[in-house]
Amino acid sequence: MDFIKEIESLGITLDNDKLDKFEKYFNLLVEYNKVMNLTGITDRDGVFLKHFYDSLTLVKAYDFNKDISLCDVGSGAGFPAIPLKIAFPNINVTIVDSLNKRIEFLNTVIKELGLTNIKAIHARAEEVDMKEKFDIVTSRALADINIGLELCMPLVKIDGFYLPMVVSHDLGKNTIKTLGGKLEEEIKFNLPIENSERKILKIKKIEHTLDKYPRAFSQIKKKPLR
Repeated sequence: MDFIKEIESLGITLDNDKLDKFEKYFNLLVEYNKVMNLTGITDRDGVFLKHFYDSLTLVKAYDFNKDISLCDVGSGAGFPAIPLKIAFPNINVTIVDSLNKRIEFLNTVIKELGLTNIKAIHARAEEVDMKEKFDIVTSRALADINIGLELCMPLVKIDGFYLPMVVSHDLGKNTIKTLGGKLEEEIKFNLPIENSERKILKIKKIEHTLDKYPRAFSQIKKKPLR
């Protein structure tokens, strides 16, 4: 895969410093993956296509050249937050993940890459005190989009967006409205080379989310909104 060429097709230009950061990120990911479960994909082309490029396809839904605040929920090994921060250093990023080992890895990445205006928080999304603090909230490959909606929509500012990255979804027709949102667009595209389909949902926050959301995770999981 010609990473630079494919990234340029998204309208993104990466200078040598940014390319060097992606290289360091790849090396850290592969090295730490030997001792902890970060990803099942470790070959160079796979990581650059299925993690780095895939993360940056969010530009199909939003202009990240703006000075915005972004929260990535359940970021895992840092996708899409870290690739977005490398490509768009202007954005202010908060990463939330429930597994402390992943947060420790992400803090290492942040330090080694010299990234600023980015922090990684060890917490569950339903427990963080950051209601309606972010212009953009992202999540990637959640098992149930309706669970993701309840965890993420409360964090989005009015007129901000929740941008979940999904392969497929079973979206409850009332869930978005219940949480104060409106589905503006469903963006479909294929990854280059392997031609696998991806989807990004562009959900705008148009009303305040009721204080009772999000519920405790046990309740969310047992009875997701539909």
